[in-house]
Order: sequence, then structure tokens, then C-alpha cells
Amino acid sequence: MSRIDLAMAIAHPEVYMQTGDSASFRALTVSEFQTLALASLGGALEFYDFVIFVFFTAVIGKLFFSAGLPDWMRQLQTFGIFAAGYLARPLGGVVMAHFGDIHGRKRMFTLSILLMAIPTLLIGCLPTYRAAGVVAPLLLLMLRVLQGVAIGGEAPGGWVFVAEHAQQRAGLAIGLLTSGLSLGILLGSLVAVGLNATFSQAEIASGLWRLPFVLGGVFGFIAMFLRRWLTETPVFEEMRQRAALSRELPLRAVLTSHGRAVASSVISTWMLTAAIVVVILMTPSLLQTLFGLAPREIQMANLAGTAALCVSTVAIGAAADRFGIRRVSVPILLLLIAATYGLYFGAALAPSALLPLYALAGFGAGGVVLTPILMIRAFPPEVRFTGVSFSYNIAYAVFGGLTPIVVSWLARADRFSPAHYVGVVTMLGLAATFMTPTAHLMQDENDSIASKVS
Repeated sequence: MSRIDLAMAIAHPEVYMQTGDSASFRALTVSEFQTLALASLGGALEFYDFVIFVFFTAVIGKLFFSAGLPDWMRQLQTFGIFAAGYLARPLGGVVMAHFGDIHGRKRMFTLSILLMAIPTLLIGCLPTYRAAGVVAPLLLLMLRVLQGVAIGGEAPGGWVFVAEHAQQRAGLAIGLLTSGLSLGILLGSLVAVGLNATFSQAEIASGLWRLPFVLGGVFGFIAMFLRRWLTETPVFEEMRQRAALSRELPLRAVLTSHGRAVASSVISTWMLTAAIVVVILMTPSLLQTLFGLAPREIQMANLAGTAALCVSTVAIGAAADRFGIRRVSVPILLLLIAATYGLYFGAALAPSALLPLYALAGFGAGGVVLTPILMIRAFPPEVRFTGVSFSYNIAYAVFGGLTPIVVSWLARADRFSPAHYVGVVTMLGLAATFMTPTAHLMQDENDSIASKVS
């Protein structure tokens, strides 16, 4: 720990996150709980807007590309447009984080949801290929990029916002918000299941596919209205009063002074993408293709897994407050590895147990909440938003885009390779937990190893 950091900590200890010291462990105030509830609800609605696209890729591929193309080509182009949203995330994340570190967390946190609501609503109003020709997929691509820009600022901005509000209960706060983001995936899945169960594919293709996107736009505007009631974080207000805001370009400060924090955050985010993309998003189609299981059974098991994910992120976040991130990371990440293997071997040997096995894997996937907790701890308040956003979005753009390709290719040779992939990457994520600098986490007795050697 540098002398400057030590002096700042002594002079202004309230600015530094204090999550893990049992002496300061306390319940949330009513005001903090209201803030977390509003932020989590808004995060759920915004993440629904981002992921609803993936549940309707089949019908979008048929409607937005030429009927003369083979089905695999239309599906590939549709997934390409979906991936464009991930590639746009770093741009939105870095730009919004820059202004968030200078002008305030709340403004960017509210702006991100507006930028998501508008393109989601417009996707539901787009003309199809039959009506507009090649203009239709180009418009879809443009709106998907705008969605990526918006989501690039949502998750990092939300994590910083709630952590700096809760401070001593940052783990629980981040867990609640991450649960809200996971709830957005669950909500999208439920809407897709309900629409497919109620209407035929022909009826959905004739226009009903637009409803989830229009509904998402409405959700976004509701969430933006709710965020009007949020207040700026006390950490940022303290920095503003002390004139301690970053006087140089925040991204330059992050890259020149916090390389170790960036590296550990990128590796941890890789673990997050493996758990979410492979276990939650890809496994349903992989189980159907690799093991020949019935789609309806897989769908119900996936819903159970996603619901377990929503619950476990809160529980694990609260446990990190109480026992420290390192003590919690070892058992929960080992559970994620074991449960993922159990899910795939269970699909081969005991498919009747698929639902409880998927629920267990979903609970283990809740270990992804350790990634934002780790990142919040790794960067000082002056550049925290930028550090978290840059690391998270760069890693998600790279690994979120490559993981489906790599896992699909590996699965051709070994149908258990998705579990191998999750196992290897999770062990790297566990290592990142122990290499993360904690100089900006004062009085964390449970995670004192790194701070003593910093």
C-alpha cells in the first residue's frame, strides 16, 4: 500500500469500502434498501431488453434476411448481429464511465437505461426484409449496437452505484443488483416460453414477435422513471466536496497505475462469461444437440437454474460481507465446477434428474457475483467507475464473443467439453481472486493477506 493511499485512508476512511470487517457489519437502512430495490428492478428491466433478442433469433433470421439464403446462413447472420451488441459494450462503458467519474454516478446510471429503452422499442417497430430489403438488417444492426453501448454502462455503473451507497454492505448490495440482472434473463425466458406456448410459430412470425420488444421499451421507460428517485452516491459526493475527482483522463490513470487490478478483473470477468454464457445461455441448446434431450424438459430445467442463480447471487454477496471474498470464493467456485460436471454427466446418465442438477449448477453460477465485488475493491474511488467498466467490458467483448465459438467447436470432439471449459476458466477466476490488490479495501480483516503485502 502506497504512502499516499495510507494518508488518504487515515484522513478520509469513509471513502474506502469497508465490507468484511465484522465490527462494522450492520443491517441496511430503509433508504439504502429503497435505493437497492430501485436499482435492482431497473437493472432487471434493462437486461431483459438486452437479452430478449437471443430468445427470438430463429424468427428474426427468417424475417430480416433473404428467404433465398440457407437457414444456417440466416442464423449465423442473426447471431452476428446479436454479437455486435457485445462488441459495442466497451465503447459505451468507457465513455459513460469517464463522465461517471467526473460528473457523477447517478446521471450515467439513468442515461444508460434511456439508451436501452429507445432502440429496444424501435426494434419492435422495424420493417422486415420483405418490406425494406437490405435496409431492414442494417437498421437492426444499428439498433443492436446502440443496445450494446447502453448495456456497457449499465452493469458496471450499477455495481459502483449500489456499492458506494451501501459501503459496509457492498457485497449484499452488489448481490441484489446482480440478482436483478439475472432476473432480466429469467423474465426474457418466461416471455419467450409464454409466447411459444400460446401461439403458433406462424402467428409469432406474422407480427407477435414484436410484442416482447415493445414490452421491453415500455419496461425501460418505467425503469428510467423509477431512477429519478435515486440520489448520488455518498462516496462521489465526498470526493466532490474534497475536490478529489480525477484531474487526469480516468482511463489513462487506470492503465498507468492500476495494471494489476485490470488484469485480475479481466480474468475474473472471463470466469463470469463462462458461467453465464455456457451454463445459463448455451447449455439448453447443447443438451438438446449433444444428448438428444426433449426441449421442454430442458427449458423447465433452465428456468430452475436461472431462478437459483437469482437467489444465490444475493446469498453469496451477503456471505462475502460477513466472511470475506476469498473465504467464500473457494467453496462456491469449486461447487460451480462440480455442479457443471454433474449437469453434463447427469444429462448422459440420469436425464430424469436434469431439473435439480441444473438448479444446483445455477446456484454455483451465482459465484459470478464475486467478480463485481472483486472489481469494486480493486480500484480507488477516483477512477473506480472507469476501472470497473473498462476491465469488465473489454473482457466481456472478447470472451463473450469467443466463448460460444470455442465451446461449440470443442463440443464436436467431446460432448463434455463445455464442462471442461467452465472448470478451467473457473480455476483461473479463483486464482484472480487471490491476485487482486486490496489496497483500497481498508479494515477488511477477512481479506487481509494481499493488503499486508501490498
